[in-house]
Amino acid sequence: MFNDIGPLEVVTLVVLAVLVFGPDKLPKVIQDVTRTIRKIREFSESAKQDIRSELGPEFKDFEFEDLNPKTFIRKQLDNEELGLKEIRNGFDLKKEMAEVTDAVHSREAEAPASAAGPSAGRVDMTKKPEAPAKDDRPPFDADAT
Repeated sequence: MFNDIGPLEVVTLVVLAVLVFGPDKLPKVIQDVTRTIRKIREFSESAKQDIRSELGPEFKDFEFEDLNPKTFIRKQLDNEELGLKEIRNGFDLKKEMAEVTDAVHSREAEAPASAAGPSAGRVDMTKKPEAPAKDDRPPFDADAT
């Protein structure tokens, strides 16, 4: 519950408590707060026991933490009845990528020797682009204008 409070914040809270309540009343306030927290915990535990007893023996493994959506989804995904583990284990991404890589490399090996030079499939950016002939017009798309 208080995992995200750092030491500087704790010191600040103690100094603030001493300033607000004073050193004489502070022990009494701490006792009252701890007593209230203890009563709230006892009340929540008794409410949980009442709910469990009303649900009956078929819900003896019921945990209220399972009502958290993240916990519920995680628990359902690990359920054996759905067969999701088999699907997850059957899908091997590394194997699929290796097959794709092999297919790409085999196509490059089948390419003719003239195109398989060191610049095959690459554009040489050092060359100046060829000027189009005067008769060549760029394609015209009537729908684009």
